Amino acid sequence: MYVVDMETPKNPTSLNHRIREGLARLAVAMRSDDWSRAKGAGVNPAQLSILEALEGGPEGMSVKAIAAYLAVSQPSATDSLNALERKGLIEKRAGSDKRAVTVFLTDAGRALLAAPDQADARAARQAVDCLAQDEQEALLISIVKIIRRLQDIDAIPIQRMCATCRYFAPFAHQDAERPHHCHFVDAAFGQRDIRIECRDHDTADPASRAATWEVFAKG
Repeated sequence: MYVVDMETPKNPTSLNHRIREGLARLAVAMRSDDWSRAKGAGVNPAQLSILEALEGGPEGMSVKAIAAYLAVSQPSATDSLNALERKGLIEKRAGSDKRAVTVFLTDAGRALLAAPDQADARAARQAVDCLAQDEQEALLISIVKIIRRLQDIDAIPIQRMCATCRYFAPFAHQDAERPHHCHFVDAAFGQRDIRIECRDHDTADPASRAATWEVFAKG
């Protein structure tokens, strides 16, 4: 019988490396959740992401915009869109430029997204729920900072989150609970209400995004 000596490593990998290891483990659980949910809906995860993008985004999206949102090539997005069209979950409409089409959800697509998905049972959701509210809030802000950096280095396209929106005014109020302001709905809101995905998002120009981020990051 072999006995394996267990001891705390004297030279652990860097904190950065261990955080990425942790995020990779979380991604595995989230992908598993996505596959289970997509399977129940009769689509694959990529197709489900497209339906959710169409539901959460502006009315109708171009193939180019969908590909950019999912960070995939236009041919890959087109393959998924063709499959969704055959299932009657989306429809394509020609615009003034016949070479371009705009993609819309059909009633069947909306019904699929509205169907119960047992979200409470998802592993990732249960994992987040184990954190206290202030821990969840801190994690949300950390995620926003990571996403913002990924955008800066062009690893992902600009996301429809508050920090890149022209309607977002960070720390515009003295109220510690609701320091931010959304000019789209003309209302104050708090850190825990910061959005990663907003259908009313309107991307600010680069100079405004930089100025907004400077204020937001200072806190």
